[in-house]
Amino acid sequence: MSYDREFWDNYARENESRYNEEFAKFIRDLAISLRCQSVLEIGCGTGIDLKLFPETFDVHGIDLNDLALDMAKKKNPKFDFKKGSITNLPFGDSSIDFIFTHKFLNCLIDEDLKKGISEMYRVAGKYIVNCETYEKSESNSKNVFKGRNMLKRWSDYKVKIISDVDMHEDIEPEKIRFTLVKKLENT
Repeated sequence: MSYDREFWDNYARENESRYNEEFAKFIRDLAISLRCQSVLEIGCGTGIDLKLFPETFDVHGIDLNDLALDMAKKKNPKFDFKKGSITNLPFGDSSIDFIFTHKFLNCLIDEDLKKGISEMYRVAGKYIVNCETYEKSESNSKNVFKGRNMLKRWSDYKVKIISDVDMHEDIEPEKIRFTLVKKLENT
């Protein structure tokens, strides 16, 4: 995964201006309604999508950007923010009830996305949510931010598709696809 520190430092500094309270409420309420106790956001940035989770949750965020992680730790000191990559998540097998991404998978090259999906599956105890810009065919565009078809990506895993729909514009004004899968027990 290529990493441009200056770009992501600037992104972190501007992250609070991108805070979407409706999305943060939606993710929190979904995790609660699914009776989850632990949550992990991959590509958490400054932790804005996690800040509404109650302290009764075991809250984790992972990111590669040191500045973003420092900001997240200062704002939410009781949550666990770690430096790490989606291609090698520092968590045990089936150890997190609810894993989510929010406009993060669109930034990955295909090879890292493939490894990342495998890692999300490994670490997930119950549910995985991907809220990403959608592109049915996932053309080989050279754009930095690629549209993703997560329904297609999850077809190789033992999961039950719970939802694969466009998010309502009141929750996420950008054109984002909401994909929720439940990890099935190994039989």
